[in-house]
Amino acid sequence: MTASALLHPGLWLAAAGVAAFFLRGRARTLLLLAAPLAALALVWAIPDGLHGRWSAFGFEATLLRMDRLSRLFATIFAFVAFAGALYALTQRSRLELPAAFVYAGSAIGATLAGDLITLFVFWEVMAVGSTLVLWSAGPGAWAASRRYLLMHLFGGMLLMAGIAGHVASTGSIAFEAMRPDTVAKALVLAGFLLNAGAPPVSAWLPDAYPESSWSGMVFLAAFTTKTAVYVLLRGFPGTEILVAIGLFMVFYGIVYAIRENDLRRLFAYSIVSQVGFMVAGAGIGTEMAINGAAAHAFAHLLYKAVLLMAAGAVILQTGKRRFSELGGLLRHMPLTATCAIIGALSISAFPLTSGFVTKSMISQAAADAHLQGVWIAFAAASAGTCLYAGFRFPWLVFFRGDAGLRAEDPPGPSRAAMVLVAILCLAVGVFPGTLYALLPHPVDYVPYTAGHAVAMLQLLAFSGLAFFLLRRHLVGKATVTLDTDWVWRHLVPALWTPAEEGLARLRERAFGAVSDLAHRVARDVARFGSAQGAFGRTWATRTMVVWVVVLLAAILLFSYR
Repeated sequence: MTASALLHPGLWLAAAGVAAFFLRGRARTLLLLAAPLAALALVWAIPDGLHGRWSAFGFEATLLRMDRLSRLFATIFAFVAFAGALYALTQRSRLELPAAFVYAGSAIGATLAGDLITLFVFWEVMAVGSTLVLWSAGPGAWAASRRYLLMHLFGGMLLMAGIAGHVASTGSIAFEAMRPDTVAKALVLAGFLLNAGAPPVSAWLPDAYPESSWSGMVFLAAFTTKTAVYVLLRGFPGTEILVAIGLFMVFYGIVYAIRENDLRRLFAYSIVSQVGFMVAGAGIGTEMAINGAAAHAFAHLLYKAVLLMAAGAVILQTGKRRFSELGGLLRHMPLTATCAIIGALSISAFPLTSGFVTKSMISQAAADAHLQGVWIAFAAASAGTCLYAGFRFPWLVFFRGDAGLRAEDPPGPSRAAMVLVAILCLAVGVFPGTLYALLPHPVDYVPYTAGHAVAMLQLLAFSGLAFFLLRRHLVGKATVTLDTDWVWRHLVPALWTPAEEGLARLRERAFGAVSDLAHRVARDVARFGSAQGAFGRTWATRTMVVWVVVLLAAILLFSYR
């Protein structure tokens, strides 16, 4: 391997996570804050190109491929690892942050992977790291972590089968743009989409993520789905089915988020919805669409991080996570409320925020590709996003009547992390050229035109009016959300129990029948072999001669040529 490969930012970050598990005190704190910044520096120190050749199953694999697309995702992953570590410094669990660094490091490794085998190795380590982040939340999250792990092992199985079939048919492990025109490539695509939260198994995400600790969901929301977006942009750009899948994800997430009573389940459904924009952008596949999806992934990691940090602060300080139990926290948690509002404005694509300068690029790509229906769907989805995240979340938590809760802003490190990420949400919105310069293709797009700004403000105003007219129907209610996970969490076990009982009865009957048959055969053999049986008594000589003649004749007949 080359020297640059030995300084792989993902490997160093994962190694720092393992070391942090054994450290205590200031040394641990220093390592947790320094390691992501060191990984970020390494991302920018490594030149473009292929680095770190290694042998894998008789193939020449590439540990690290650096270009504009991989550098963009590795950059934001390293930054979120730093912001998340700062936010979670007061977390009591000693496992969560080390596991989060292994998780983040493997996500960076997946974005830098130069071949399918390297990608698969980091992909599976990422599943293990994220499961440990979820598992570290305590016994209440163990059942969800088992379901989460099983789902991702299933996705890894699909990916492994697809890679094996692709390599067997082509003889190449190169990770490059492809089409799902074979069973093997379709399996690879299915493995990617499962991690993106695509249908029909989108429910794994809102089932698992909300069960993490108050800080754990910041990490869980950052890496798995966005790594899936990266591999779709790299491996399947222009695959038309992704447009339909992405639009389904967009509206699926909106519909469930609007009615969700659980604070973090709302944001879990929001992740599915926002990733849907990116998946649709990958499906459009033009340079503008690829730029827009990559930029929106970058912006999404920022505003979703600050929203989840605010939500985690509310849960930490109040012990409540349901909208029906929250309200009136603006006076008690003003800094948290301010950061939450900035995140809400960003996800709603308000001008001068990160969402405004990125989400519109995907809409513009749809318009440039003459996909008028897709453009209209994006506009409607933007209104829905503003409804549940821009208005519903801050209103029910911070502005609605006092729920009698007494809390304060979270500890200093958590406040610093929220402020840092909120400032970046505004900085990207005010200075979009800095982000545009990092995108994989040259950008010829001006977000701040009068028409675009006015249209978005009108859309936001319409969403605000709709919220205040319908707010009585959008308040938090103690409800149970029925999603597709009901199939494997309730229906399958309900059907399996009687089926298993029926199979047990069938096995008993079959075993009894076989036992009776064996008993009868043994009895008959014993009877025929006894002294009085057909095979036991003495036969007459003439009978024996007849049978010998018959047997010899049969042998001559069948052996005759």
